[in-house]
Amino acid sequence: MATTPEPTTTAPDPRRWAILGVLCLSVFLVVVDNTIVNVALPTFARELEASTSQLQWIVDAYSLVFAGLLLAAGSLGDRRGRKGTLQVGLVLFALTSLAASLASTATQLIAARAAMGIGAALVFPATLAILTNVFTDPVERAKAIGAWSGVTGLAVALGPISGGFLLEHFSWGSIFLVNLPIVATALVLGRRLVPTSRDEAAGRWDLVGIAASIATITLLVWTVIEAPKAGWGSAQTIGGFVVVAALLAAFVRHEARVEHPMLDVTVFRNARFSAASLAVATAFFGLFGFIFLVTQYFQVVRGYDTLSAGVHTLPFAITAAIISPVSARLALRFGTKRIVGLGLASMSVGFFWASFLTADTSYWAVIVPQMIFMAGGLALTTAPATESIMGSLPKAKAGVGSAVNDTTREIGGTLGVAVVGSAFSSLYGPQIVDKLTALGVPAEPVRIAEESVVAAVEVANRAPAFARPAILEAASDAFLHGMALGCRVAALATLVGSAVAFAALPARASAPAGEVDDGPLGVDALAPA
Repeated sequence: MATTPEPTTTAPDPRRWAILGVLCLSVFLVVVDNTIVNVALPTFARELEASTSQLQWIVDAYSLVFAGLLLAAGSLGDRRGRKGTLQVGLVLFALTSLAASLASTATQLIAARAAMGIGAALVFPATLAILTNVFTDPVERAKAIGAWSGVTGLAVALGPISGGFLLEHFSWGSIFLVNLPIVATALVLGRRLVPTSRDEAAGRWDLVGIAASIATITLLVWTVIEAPKAGWGSAQTIGGFVVVAALLAAFVRHEARVEHPMLDVTVFRNARFSAASLAVATAFFGLFGFIFLVTQYFQVVRGYDTLSAGVHTLPFAITAAIISPVSARLALRFGTKRIVGLGLASMSVGFFWASFLTADTSYWAVIVPQMIFMAGGLALTTAPATESIMGSLPKAKAGVGSAVNDTTREIGGTLGVAVVGSAFSSLYGPQIVDKLTALGVPAEPVRIAEESVVAAVEVANRAPAFARPAILEAASDAFLHGMALGCRVAALATLVGSAVAFAALPARASAPAGEVDDGPLGVDALAPA
């Protein structure tokens, strides 16, 4: 399979910008659901009597199924049609959102969230694959991917805001019911506007490859999710990673030999594809790890309610929305290598700076500039890196290419939460135990407080009035110690990603003789190497 962009011969669709709006609406729906439930976790604990483990799976069931099915869903769209795959995914997402809103137990909600992940997996890669086929001009495609990336970043930030608003005014089911009118709008507009496209030369179904990809990614994500609880050195975690490695080796071997592979694994020899995939993974590793901490920081340490905590993340969303479209133009001028490397370095600066947060840190003078570094860096990274991934493949393989891009996001984000969360817990747990024991708190409340900072606040609320301030201060101090380490882990990951981007990511694509080389962003041949 060729790994260079195809020459552009198709006339542009006159409705392409309206189509982009429909695709952005669809992808916003899927991404926002990754973060909107986080602010509702205390509500689920109260109203559904969900345990800590069940709360974790209310969040993770969606990510587990979503990530596990992405490559298979991308292949399905390439073979059966991306528009149909997108619309089926939207319908399934709406039905399972309704089921989630009607759940009466934590187990029912976990099952509904897992089913929502199936719909999300059908939607997400189809949006980027359709975009790639609609925007045939490389420069316009770069701008469109910049807008698409901006919406995904915006959705990550707006999840806590929208969730906080809905929880303040309606029941918890509203965070799922709000999906229904959005899906209806996307379905109606998509039916009228979105064209059908597929890989006409797909050949026979690669059922072994599909099954192997689902098994490999699902087991990897599950192992990562469970590692903090089981222990990174436990037999369960090590055994999980060993089996994942064996499955991955079998998948690669099969895909390299089969006549019509689901994923041509030789594409990873192209540094433009593989280095860009790593850049996306490290960006979302840092982002999701940091979001895991900062949502608790705003609500527990600074005492904001759910809506206020979400509103205080608005500078992040605004910065991402402004810079994402600009990042495409910057990459045109300076080269993908430099912009992606700079973006990851900017995120690293923001995360490291955030490791010095205290309970009294100035919001406008310190926290807002930190968010600008992070959001600006994310925007500079994702749009050019995504275009680099998609520009490395022929349009016929856009579905699987999009799925690779999306899978790296999900795995990176899941690893970020797990690894950053583990780093946080390694300091928070011993700190809170020492501090509460020194205050004379009984063993059982200390054990409860060790589970999470939210649990520590509950311990404080149930303590005698005279003891509450000291327990709350202990919880805040222990949290900030753990957060400092977690932020530095995120900073290190994005710094390594930046170094790899500068070292391995080409500034422009190279094409075999006789082929048109559009470069990662269309005219990147003008960019410095």
